Amino acid sequence: MEYRILCAQVLRLKWPLICTYSFTSVKSELLPCHPLELSEKNFQANEEKLNFSTLRNIQGIHAPLKLQMEYKAVKQVQRLPFLQSSNIALDTLKGNDECIGFEDILNDPSQSEIMGEPHMMLEHSLGLW
Repeated sequence: MEYRILCAQVLRLKWPLICTYSFTSVKSELLPCHPLELSEKNFQANEEKLNFSTLRNIQGIHAPLKLQMEYKAVKQVQRLPFLQSSNIALDTLKGNDECIGFEDILNDPSQSEIMGEPHMMLEHSLGLW
């Protein structure tokens, strides 16, 4: 009731209607169900930190820095916007090219085989449209 009165007052005064209230996400309020859930969620990042620290202790600071520069350079190389990139070079550098994971069997929806209009997608990515 108060919301309708407020909207009527805003419309009568011709102010822009700005909604400040929205529904909260239930997912953000949930806690992990199991103690290992957080560990599994951060497994890749923790493993990478451990590998870098071991490499730094064995070979010096230059080795992890070199690997991080290679990862960054490989992440920048992408296909055209209308083609999904598989990041095979990054997988090869990290050693994930020989592993078969969940996403290899049940494909990610973002990597579907449906292709959009190439010219429109390229213009959109370049900011021409």
